[in-house]
Amino acid sequence: MSDSDTPRPHRGVPEGAERQVAALYWEAFGRKLGGALGPPAKGRAFLAAHLHRDRGVTALDGAGRVVGVAGYQLAGRALMGGSARDVLSAYGPLRGVPRLALLALLARRPAEGELVMDGICVAAAHRGAGIGSLLLREIAAVAAENDCSRIRLDVVDVNPRAQALYERHGYRVTHTQQTPFLRSLMGFGAADTMHRPVTPDDRGTAVARPLAGR
Repeated sequence: MSDSDTPRPHRGVPEGAERQVAALYWEAFGRKLGGALGPPAKGRAFLAAHLHRDRGVTALDGAGRVVGVAGYQLAGRALMGGSARDVLSAYGPLRGVPRLALLALLARRPAEGELVMDGICVAAAHRGAGIGSLLLREIAAVAAENDCSRIRLDVVDVNPRAQALYERHGYRVTHTQQTPFLRSLMGFGAADTMHRPVTPDDRGTAVARPLAGR
């Protein structure tokens, strides 16, 4: 792979790449999100329509295409947005209310001084090339630049490869939530909460300036 083809980090989701990012998210988390936002085509459209471009870091290939993305939640905003009103508008009151209940099970609020990472995904053709590590370093840089003291993420029990990646980057399990009632509905029966402290060295990565707006 030449230098021009090597994926590079980028702050935010490039304008016009919302559907591409939504498709990556659905590929990675569709099993978990399907009950709340499915069917797939409708779920991808909902994610794309309510995406906050300034709450993610991306990896771009030589042609500027998004090949990886990591979302985060900070100051009340997350990469994947959409209010209760948006859900009811998209799915209707009868079907929307139970979907809101499922989404509430997945909701997480950052503690004071905490950045919550809200999912990381890499295009299938680019896995194994270090893009996950690149995105995790950028998430750490964002946390440091916003004076956060730690990063939190949650990883489900059916994704041991992701947990191993997080552990290599200094994350440690601090709590395990057993959710056997979600296994048939969302595909997992437990979730580990992992934390990583933010260090002064995390400020070292320089990338393109964050995007303004959504």
